Amino acid sequence: MGVDSRKRHKEFFATAPRGLEELLVADLRAGGIADPRATAGGAVFTGDLEDAYRACLWSRVAGRILLVLADIPARDEAQLHAGIMDLPWEEHFPDESTLAVDFIGTSDALRHTLYGARRVKDGVVDRLRALRGMRPGVDLDAPGLRLVARLHRERVSLGIDLSGPAHRRGYRAAAGTAPLRENLAAAVLLRAGWPALAAEGAALFDPLCGSGTLLIEGASIASGAAPGEFRDWGSPQWLGHDWNLFVRLREEARAARLAGTPGLGTVVGADHDAAVIAIAAGNTRLAGFEGKFRFDVAELPAQGRPAALVGCERGLLVCNPPYGERLGAASAAALRQLYERLGTLCREEFADWRVAVLAPENELADSLGLRAARYYRFRNGPLDCRLLVREPRGEGRDARRARASSPPGAEGATPAEIALTPGAEMLANRLRKNLRRLRGWLSSQAPECYRIYDADIPEYAVAVDRYGQWLHVAEYAPPATIDPARARERLQEVRAAVAVALDTPASRIVLKTRSRQRGREQYARLDAQRQMLQVREGPARLLVNLHDYLDTGLFLDHRPLRRMIAERAGGKRFLNLFAYTGAVSVFAALGGARATTSVDMSATYLDWASQNLALNGFGAPAHVCVRADCLQWLAEPQGQWDIVFLDPPSFSNSARMEGTLDVQRDHVALLRAALVQLAPGGSLYFSTNRRSFRLDTDALVDLHVRDITEPSIDPDFRGGTPPHRLYLLTRDDQ
Repeated sequence: MGVDSRKRHKEFFATAPRGLEELLVADLRAGGIADPRATAGGAVFTGDLEDAYRACLWSRVAGRILLVLADIPARDEAQLHAGIMDLPWEEHFPDESTLAVDFIGTSDALRHTLYGARRVKDGVVDRLRALRGMRPGVDLDAPGLRLVARLHRERVSLGIDLSGPAHRRGYRAAAGTAPLRENLAAAVLLRAGWPALAAEGAALFDPLCGSGTLLIEGASIASGAAPGEFRDWGSPQWLGHDWNLFVRLREEARAARLAGTPGLGTVVGADHDAAVIAIAAGNTRLAGFEGKFRFDVAELPAQGRPAALVGCERGLLVCNPPYGERLGAASAAALRQLYERLGTLCREEFADWRVAVLAPENELADSLGLRAARYYRFRNGPLDCRLLVREPRGEGRDARRARASSPPGAEGATPAEIALTPGAEMLANRLRKNLRRLRGWLSSQAPECYRIYDADIPEYAVAVDRYGQWLHVAEYAPPATIDPARARERLQEVRAAVAVALDTPASRIVLKTRSRQRGREQYARLDAQRQMLQVREGPARLLVNLHDYLDTGLFLDHRPLRRMIAERAGGKRFLNLFAYTGAVSVFAALGGARATTSVDMSATYLDWASQNLALNGFGAPAHVCVRADCLQWLAEPQGQWDIVFLDPPSFSNSARMEGTLDVQRDHVALLRAALVQLAPGGSLYFSTNRRSFRLDTDALVDLHVRDITEPSIDPDFRGGTPPHRLYLLTRDDQ
C-alpha cells in the first residue's frame, strides 16, 4: 500500500485577474490555505486534496484552481508533443473519458493558441491510445477532464482544472447587460471593506443592481456562505477525485450558509428595468437567499433612501454603473447626467454611509462629485476602471490623514489600484522611461536582477533594483536641510510610484534608508529576518538577502566583471580578495577554474560565499573560503594564482583589523602585495567603488595597466558617474 494520495502534498495554482494577486493571497488564507504565495496572474500554494477542495469552495477571488502537473520545455511543437507524451496520463484519465485543453500564450514556434491546444491534446491522446488501444474524446463544453497549459519563455506549465471557471458561482441563470463577473464583484466588496461592516450588522444597497451580482456576493460574504457551493467542477472524471471528501466539505459549506443566513442584515437593490429585477430575484433564489433581499423598480433620478433602509445608520452603497453599453444610443451627456445623479444620491441620501462605485477610468468618475478617501484600479474585462471609496460623513480627520499617509498596500492595495500624487506620477513616468530605454537589453539578456533607477530625479534620491519578483529600494539619507515630514512624504510617494510603475505589490517592495557608506559600514546588520532569496545570473544561482543588510549580497554593477572572470578562468587558479559573498568565485568556478580561494574577514559573508559555491555544485578541496584580514594575509606568500580579483572597501577601520584601510591612500601598497601572489603570465583585476578615486599611475610605471571600466558597465548602470572603476594589471615581465 502506498501513501494515501489525498494526503500527498501537491502544488496548486489559483488564477486571478491582473492586479488582484495579493488580494487572492489574503482570500486563500481566510479559506484555510496555509502558504499561498503571490505570483504573476495568481497565487501558488501547496497542500493535499482537501486544501484544493477548500480553495475551490471558499475562494471568492480566484478564477480557477489548478493542480500543477509539470513544467515542460516547449521550444517547438515537436518538443511540446514529446514532453506531453512522457507524462502519466493513465493515472488521471478513466476509460472513455472526454478531454478539453485551454492553451494560453504564444511563441515564435507556437503562434496560435488553438494549435498549441491541439498539440497538447495530441500528446495525451497518443499516449493513452498506445497504452490502452483507445483514445479519449474531445468535449469543449463539458469535458470529463480539462487541462490548462500556459506557455512562457518556451516552457509550458500544465495543470488540471479542478474548479472550472470559479467566477461562475452557479446562481446566475440569467444576467442583464454587461454583468460584472462574480469574483470581480467580490473583490470590489473586499476592497470596500464590506466584511468588517457586515460583521457590525450594516446594510447593503445597490441603486443600479442589474441582475444582483454585487448584492448576492455581499450576502455571501456577510452570511459566511461558500461561493463554490453551487458550482459545477472543472474535471469531474479526474481519477484523483475523492468524491466522499468533496461531498463532506460541500455539506459543511451548506451548513455554514444555512447557519449564517438568518443573521443577514438588510440587503436592498433597485433598478429601472422590471425584467432585470425579476432576473435578480431569481438569481437570489438560486444562491440560497430567497426572501432575504428587497428589490425596488425605480429610476435613479427618482430614488431617495428606500423605505427598507430608513433607520439603517451604517451601511455600504455599492454599484457598478453603466459605462455606456447599457444605454444603447443614449448620448454621452445623458450618461454624464446619470453619474451626476448617482453622486447626488450618495451625498444627500447616504452621507452617513460608506460609498463604493466602480467607474470607468475616464471623466465619468469625476462627474460623481465624490471626495473619495481612496481609489483602487481594476480591470473589468477589456476596460480600465477605478473603484472610488468614500467614507461616511463625520469620520475623524485624523483617521483620514492616517490612511492617506499609510504606505501603499497597508489596506491591501495592489499596484493597479493605487492613486498617485503629481510628484509620484513624475517618478513613475521616469521609471517607465528607464524601462523603455532598457527594453532591448532586457529582452536579449533577460537578467533577473538589474538596476532600474538611481536618484535620476534629485527630489527622489533612491536606488531601485529588481531581484526577480522583488524590488529593493534604497533611499539615500536626505540632507539635514530637508524637512523630516517632507522627507517621509516623499518616501511614501516613492513606494507608491515604484509599486504602480513596476506593477509590484507593496509586500514585495523592500525599502531601506541609507547614507553614503564608507567601507564595511555597508555590511552592518539592519534586521534579523534571515530570509534568503535565490536568484539567477546567467548560469549561476546566487543567494541574496533583501532585508537584513544595507547591501543585498550581490553587487549588480559587477555583472560584466563576473562574465569577464568566467570567460578567462578555464583551467586556472583564482584568488578573490575581500570576497564578500563569493559571487565572483562562483563565476570563476562555473567558467572552469580548477581552484578558487575566497578571502574575507567576515565569518557571516564567508559562510554565505560557501553556500553560494555549494548551491552551484562546488566545494572543498578545490574551492575554499579563508577567514582572514586580507592586509595581514597578503603580508606572507600564500601561493600562486593565475587570476587575482581585488575589490577592497573604500575605507575600513574594523575592530578585527590592525590599523585602517583607505583605498585612495593604500591602493599602491595593496596592489603590490596582491601581485606577489600572481603566477607568471597572470592577471590582476582591481575594482573600487570610490567615486573620486584616482589611480597612482606614476607609482605603477613598471606594470601594464589598462582601464577597463567602460566595458565593465552594463546598460542599467550607464548614464551617470560610473558605479566603479576597474583596472586590469599585468607585470611588465610578461
